[in-house]
Amino acid sequence: MLSTHALTAPANDARPAPAHVETAIARACARIAPLWPLKHFVAVNPFLGFADQSFEETCQTFQRVAHTEMVMPASFYAARIEDGTISDADLADVIAEAGQRTAFDVAGLKRFAAAPPKQELLQPRVATVADILDRLAGGDTQVSRTAFMIDEISKWCAAYFDEGQAAWTTPWKKLRPYAAWRAAMRVDRSPETMGVKAFRRTIADLPDAPVEAIAFIVAELAIPERALEDYLFRALFDIQGWAAYGRYRVWDNALYGRSDDTLLDLLAIRVAWGYALFKEHTDQAFLGAWSEAMAATAALSVRGPQPDPNLKARVLLQGAYERAFQRRLLAQLKPPPAPTAKTRPMLQAAFCIDVRSEVFRRALESISSEIETIGFAGFFGFPIEYIPIGNRRGGAQCPVLLKPAIIVCEEVIGASSEEETETLGVRLMRRRAAKAWKAFKQSAVSSFAYVETMGLGFAGKLISDGLGATRPVPDPNRDGLDAAIAARLGPRLDPQIVGGRATGFSAEARVDMAEAVLRAMSMTERFARIVMLAGHGSTSVNNPHASGLDCGACGGHTGEANARVAAAILNDKDVRLGLAARGIAIPTDTWFVGCLHDTTTDAVQLYDTANAPLSHRAELMRLFEWLESAGARARAERAPLLGLGKTQDRDAAIVKRSRDWSQVRPEWGLAGNAAFIAAPRSRTKHLDLGGRAFLHDYDWRKDKDFGVLDLIMTAPMVVASWINLQYYGSSVNNRAFGSGNKTLHNVVGALGVLEGNGGDVRTGLPWQSVHDGRRLVHEPLRLNVFIAAPFDQLNRVIATHESVRQLVEHKWIHLFAINDDGAVHRYWGELCWASAEVTLG
Repeated sequence: MLSTHALTAPANDARPAPAHVETAIARACARIAPLWPLKHFVAVNPFLGFADQSFEETCQTFQRVAHTEMVMPASFYAARIEDGTISDADLADVIAEAGQRTAFDVAGLKRFAAAPPKQELLQPRVATVADILDRLAGGDTQVSRTAFMIDEISKWCAAYFDEGQAAWTTPWKKLRPYAAWRAAMRVDRSPETMGVKAFRRTIADLPDAPVEAIAFIVAELAIPERALEDYLFRALFDIQGWAAYGRYRVWDNALYGRSDDTLLDLLAIRVAWGYALFKEHTDQAFLGAWSEAMAATAALSVRGPQPDPNLKARVLLQGAYERAFQRRLLAQLKPPPAPTAKTRPMLQAAFCIDVRSEVFRRALESISSEIETIGFAGFFGFPIEYIPIGNRRGGAQCPVLLKPAIIVCEEVIGASSEEETETLGVRLMRRRAAKAWKAFKQSAVSSFAYVETMGLGFAGKLISDGLGATRPVPDPNRDGLDAAIAARLGPRLDPQIVGGRATGFSAEARVDMAEAVLRAMSMTERFARIVMLAGHGSTSVNNPHASGLDCGACGGHTGEANARVAAAILNDKDVRLGLAARGIAIPTDTWFVGCLHDTTTDAVQLYDTANAPLSHRAELMRLFEWLESAGARARAERAPLLGLGKTQDRDAAIVKRSRDWSQVRPEWGLAGNAAFIAAPRSRTKHLDLGGRAFLHDYDWRKDKDFGVLDLIMTAPMVVASWINLQYYGSSVNNRAFGSGNKTLHNVVGALGVLEGNGGDVRTGLPWQSVHDGRRLVHEPLRLNVFIAAPFDQLNRVIATHESVRQLVEHKWIHLFAINDDGAVHRYWGELCWASAEVTLG
């Protein structure tokens, strides 16, 4: 929705925007998916704004409006047919599902894949000025000035939105973006130097309010009303990186009940630039081409051009490719071993549902029958803002769909006030000194003297960093503290006021959140003597997207803060008394311990072990041994995909990769993700899922009123689909939905990356995150969701929650139900299910 202050009385005698223009603006802006800044970069579904359309319709929209593909070329599917990945039965299945919407048979679809007809360029529903100029320039974007326009907008956005990277800030930063840009353009002669005539006068003559400016421009350009939304979306897609960042600001402010017009302002800037290019070109060739394009758009039916039959065939092939994976997975989900009598385990280890946890969980379980593992979202149900010691504000340690409910501060545990003060002072002093030193090195004058004077002194450090013997930068979790002090930092849970803000948990809140997390994990009985809560994070250097390898459920941060908070609360005697009154009796000899699983090295660090009862020291020593053994097994499994093989130095090589500033892929992250399974662990414990499945423990028999099912389908399942579709988009079309070549990345504004030294901010994942140089490591598959729950309850969630309904009805995910008798059914649509013809037993 547009905020009210954007609709103020227009200046320069402009008229209020017509209602249909405001509607088109709002809809076009809603089509843009958000892009989180690098400091808490998280996976985002690039097609989020098209949730109200089906997957196939969105493919058609992107192809027609943005000339952008969302599925692989036919040759990709032909190769999968040739090597036997896609069977004739898979092709027949998708053809049968399409019914009268396709004229293909199996043989015809195979012929199409082998030799698709030449695809003609589709007539877009509406052309932008940039489209026409590109066409007249024969693809030379420098001649058309489209690339120059994008560079200029990006350069201005980098200066305006900068979060501390630039030495000098723009003088108009306190103005709203559109107003600030127009102020800057009054003195910027770059466009006119490049031949955009009267650019400053054109921009100065526009209405002051962005909505009125857009309405004025589309009227001047004679954009047909039926094509207005497409035109505005296409304009935003030209600067989709900065538009996505603007959408993030709108999203983030909305979580806190605040309005934000950043994206609207960016749309006005982009449309104004197009208008300036339009005003510049008075030649007959351009004016004639523009008139013809608008006339063609006006003549189209309300439904627009007919869908491209070539695209429809490739969507069918994509469906068959996904059926092939489903067929293999369903065959793998064979009957589990016969259940055995359950005795009390020595260890229960709860891991994030992240696909990387599946490998480590399997490795840990293989060591001893006394070990059980559990899958749950890595923020462990505690949506906190965690403020490190010495900081005034922290980061949101929860999924981006939520806002923090509790503020938790870090403190030195068990220290005197003098020691705590000294520790805090040391950290602040080192941080300030580092900031001042960095400013000195990067300033316009001293940088040259610095290099001349100190250059050779860094030779040894450069060599050791290059060899991976040292870290190019300190461990960010240490932040200048020695190991002894860092190990004693921990969460302060008691209510207090810090910097004018209330922090900590009340007694009632502790019990409420403890109960909620235990019930959500289906963990209300048979507690082990040690329950390990494993947050996770990734170790890498020289990696702008490092937070994308950390815990998405913790908002792009490492998850040890949440694990330690959860463990501390669950160990609280008063909390346990409150839980017992609510039917959850935790034995007095059960001890919860928080830890951090490093997904790059598969090392696990335990926290607060000094606080454990003396009676548990032997078990803790045994736990250390188990974790070391599991880490070695997990590294052995991951090593071949990293190109390390089975060498004696494998473990050292993996650690070295985590310190190597030149390493383009210290780990593969969530590449390969393809399934989400919410069921008791007994359903999957016997399976090797290859690190490709999000595993969420869920027992519907323990789910009173099915509130946990609602939570799983509206939060973890949705987040998993975001991750899956980001990897999908970055694989099928990295140019449009990814961030390109990692070796060419340059950080801009501390917010995002450019590929090279110009252009738009890139979204999505680097090519190296999905491709190993020879082949795609991530298979572009939509997420396959398996939930062990009754049909009626699954249908209730689908019918009640629009976000879930759009995902399953519009085929953004494939949903399956696992019944008590072992039968698997596929969601067919409109609350109907059909047998998947596999029985799990």
